Amino acid sequence: MRTAVITAAGQVEIRKLPVPEIGATEVLVRVAACGLCTMEGNLYAGRMPVYPTAAGHEVAGRVERVGDRVAELEDAPAVGDLVTVDLLTRCGACRPCRGGQSAVCSSPQGGMREDGAITMGAGLGEYVVAPAAQVWPVGTVDPALAAMGEPLACVVHSLRRGALRAGDRVTVIGAGYMGHLHLALARHHGARSVTVVELDPGRRSAIEAAAPDAAIGPDLLGTVPRADVVFVTIASKEAIATALAAVADGGRIVLFGGSPDGPPAELPGYEVHRRQLTVTGSYSQEPEDWRAAAELLRGGTLTRYLEPLVTARYPLDDVDQALARTAGTPVYRVVVTP
Repeated sequence: MRTAVITAAGQVEIRKLPVPEIGATEVLVRVAACGLCTMEGNLYAGRMPVYPTAAGHEVAGRVERVGDRVAELEDAPAVGDLVTVDLLTRCGACRPCRGGQSAVCSSPQGGMREDGAITMGAGLGEYVVAPAAQVWPVGTVDPALAAMGEPLACVVHSLRRGALRAGDRVTVIGAGYMGHLHLALARHHGARSVTVVELDPGRRSAIEAAAPDAAIGPDLLGTVPRADVVFVTIASKEAIATALAAVADGGRIVLFGGSPDGPPAELPGYEVHRRQLTVTGSYSQEPEDWRAAAELLRGGTLTRYLEPLVTARYPLDDVDQALARTAGTPVYRVVVTP
């Protein structure tokens, strides 16, 4: 099979490897689409210098082969199914995993492949292998949308962390890709209103097509009601300060966006105490979030929101162009189609 490996900043090569073997409870998926997120862009731009890396963790494809015991599993994927694939590795033994919080599994992600590449999904290629329990059928949806299963599952997780209820007023800070997904899912779950706060006029204008109740700059927060739940989808201390100004007393703030090298944010303890605010983080996703994301894709409920988020599609032979575009000008999702 052909597989792309990022070997240095601005460099990627197509390697040929044997089609991987599968275990008794594993599934071989022929990749139909792989979305590129910030991680792949940072790898290619040199902002995340980890090389050589077999990247690509937002994957959809067709089941080509199943292990001998897969048919014994309830609701198992079958040969020919279009699936979205959970490539997160969970040890199942650490305290977070055993406590139902495998999103923060203590074991490091990734591994080393036989060609020396560090695996971070390895979906930029023709095949991936995953446990049958982490492969989710999605019906007849466009594979480029099915590849959004992973970010969708992350946003499902975010809404659960924020305890979103029908009738809640919601504010989403940041009108990027994840901001769009939060808007779509908040609408789907019955939010009374959704306000998007974004500094960049171009992004504010772009998200208006998705029909938020308001798309405003931080300076206009006083013109909209305070929110029961605020989702912070960008990493900055200014965004957290905006969240504190946007949230109602007794409300919840979910820190969805984060950056390990970002400036430390100030969280005024007395204000959190006096206003009885709940501030929580949301990282990655759990299996139950994948189940919900797969059903949303299968049902087509979000199709009209997701289709405009496919910025461009490239064949695997042009993966260098796809990565360069992801690393450069702002995009929603660039998709590689082997």
